[in-house]
Amino acid sequence: VLFCCRLFGSGKAVGDSMIELDSSKKRYRMRIIVPAYPAFNIYSHIAKKTTALGPVCVASAANKMEKWDVEVIDENNLRRFGPKNESGQANHEFLQRQRPADVVGFYGGLTSTIPRLYQVARFYKDKGAVTIAGGQHFVEDNIAEALSSGIDYVVIGEGEETITELLWALEHRQDISRVRGIAYRHNGQTLRTQERQPIMDFDKLPLPDFALVRYAKIKIYPVERIRGCGMNCEFCTVKGKPRYASPERLLEHISLLVETHNAKHFFVVDDLFGQQRDETIRFCNMLSNYQKRIGRRLDITVQIRLDKAKDSELLSAMLQAGVQTVAIGFESPIEEELNAMKKRVSSNDMLSLAKTFRKFGFLVHGMFIFGYPLNEGINFTMPANERVRRFKSFIRKAKIDTVQILLPGPLPGTELRRRLESQGRIYPVRDVGWEYYDGNFPLFEPDPPLTAEQTQRAARKIMGRFYRFRYMFLVVLNVFSFPALIFFFHNIKAGWQRWYRSWRNYLIRFGGWVTIRKWTLEFKKDNFLQKLQNAQKHLRKSSKHT
Repeated sequence: VLFCCRLFGSGKAVGDSMIELDSSKKRYRMRIIVPAYPAFNIYSHIAKKTTALGPVCVASAANKMEKWDVEVIDENNLRRFGPKNESGQANHEFLQRQRPADVVGFYGGLTSTIPRLYQVARFYKDKGAVTIAGGQHFVEDNIAEALSSGIDYVVIGEGEETITELLWALEHRQDISRVRGIAYRHNGQTLRTQERQPIMDFDKLPLPDFALVRYAKIKIYPVERIRGCGMNCEFCTVKGKPRYASPERLLEHISLLVETHNAKHFFVVDDLFGQQRDETIRFCNMLSNYQKRIGRRLDITVQIRLDKAKDSELLSAMLQAGVQTVAIGFESPIEEELNAMKKRVSSNDMLSLAKTFRKFGFLVHGMFIFGYPLNEGINFTMPANERVRRFKSFIRKAKIDTVQILLPGPLPGTELRRRLESQGRIYPVRDVGWEYYDGNFPLFEPDPPLTAEQTQRAARKIMGRFYRFRYMFLVVLNVFSFPALIFFFHNIKAGWQRWYRSWRNYLIRFGGWVTIRKWTLEFKKDNFLQKLQNAQKHLRKSSKHT
């Protein structure tokens, strides 16, 4: 990638052609697209209830520009009357015919959606639209890949400021090389402009406007106060010193959604909820007072570190604020894997801290990674069945309400990917494509004695033990036991909470069984195992030549 420090005159060159907007138009339209998951993705159900926050933030910033109208199309969340083609996908031919977009943006925050992103980008590029992509996938070699796959510009880093500068330059035919934080092609070369620094003052940005998301039915609204994470987990794409918006801004956003969208369910997407302890407690108190004032109780889900269980004042404030579910990255109950991840916690500590969250009354969602690769030189040969046993034992002892078990994903830009690439272990993307980077497929040669096939079966086995068909009967039984439980407990409120927790968990676990069953059926239709064999063959050949 070349760093662009010189001027190229008005407009922007891609190859030998100039990309310009029609200067005679009074208004321009930008459409931002959240590409669909692959058909065999297990997250399709929850995706129909929410949307990605990043595209809404970028759209809200661009929509403040004088001559621009902006909309967001989330392909994973289209209502029944949303425009769909014969295959059930978003009908972009119809969208472009009814409401032609001059510029189309694409959200590349999830690597598994990249093939679909490129497919739709090529469609719009053929229609004459300017195409822009951004998101965590676009790092290193993936930038050049995007620019040869239907994308005119790649936005690197946060997009709210970059998109407004880029659209202004396109509208006024100004020098594109002056726009910081983008990459593009010129005369066959990939050029990258001056780096844009991370946004520090979030309060100057417009509040994300979910009214810009067309055709969607949003039940769970994503909100944020913190960007970045200083924990430096090897496998994670979220890096950098944490930056904080004010508690007042987050409260303003939540209250706006309650009052304009009748919102009740919120997911705080911050990786570090509770890190700014005093400000977090202040926010929780403000949110609690707001709910008392309007006479409504909200349902908040947060992602939080295990060690916050030691702070009883923080946990009490969270409960009062309506935080019902805590999503916790346990990752693994195996010490050697925790050390490789740089988690700095023991499995015994995790167990006791998880129980503390539960005792306070939080619903605990546990996130795990099965078969994490250890650093070179470590002699660790635990077989798959023993690993499965340890995972099951930990989940049972911790009494976790819901779980997700994923395989390690060497995502672009992470230390994990660089380590595995240096060891020659990652399967070629030409065999195991980006669409498989969703945590449900083996993407590299695991540590012996594990095999790729074993890791995938093991993760499904743990999930299959947790999410089972028999919970359907327990849901029914729980309904009939409701009156007896209420009158049995001396404390009616505690009795209700205990009954609701059991009923909810049984219902979700039965729903999880349905989801896994659907995924398994789609998996059998796909030829992944053949692709895996080809990838392993190519990997062995390449290792012989190095």
